[in-house]
Amino acid sequence: MHVKEQHFEDYEVGAVRETNGRTITETDFVVHAGHTGDFFPHHMDEEWCKGQPFGQRIAHGTMTFAIGIGLTATEINPAAFTYGYERLRFPRPVHIGDTIRTRVTLASKNDDPKRADHGRVIERCEVLNQRDEVVLACDHVLLAKRRES
Repeated sequence: MHVKEQHFEDYEVGAVRETNGRTITETDFVVHAGHTGDFFPHHMDEEWCKGQPFGQRIAHGTMTFAIGIGLTATEINPAAFTYGYERLRFPRPVHIGDTIRTRVTLASKNDDPKRADHGRVIERCEVLNQRDEVVLACDHVLLAKRRES
């Protein structure tokens, strides 16, 4: 991880970056269930899941989000910070053995209505499985400092 100061003016709409992959394991399921208290059978009961539409256990959406977004945390930018995430969707399930990676596309930049010295940067985050299917999509909203005039 390294520090890269990037101001609002430095962001380029259309820029794309992609992370390395990460294979999801049964340990991920168990640890996440323990952290969150979510022991629903969809995630933990292999036999029960055999009779369900996906036929096998599915990853917690919150785990997919945490790992997929965590993969993007490769740089520290002291000129920007996360304001939140919007439009979070899980179009396909993630299973044990799937390898996920995240593609981040700079979708837009706009003035921030509350802070004249910052702008809003929207990154479209798409978590992809090994078949290049989108398993999670959301917009990451950043507040980035403007360069001093």
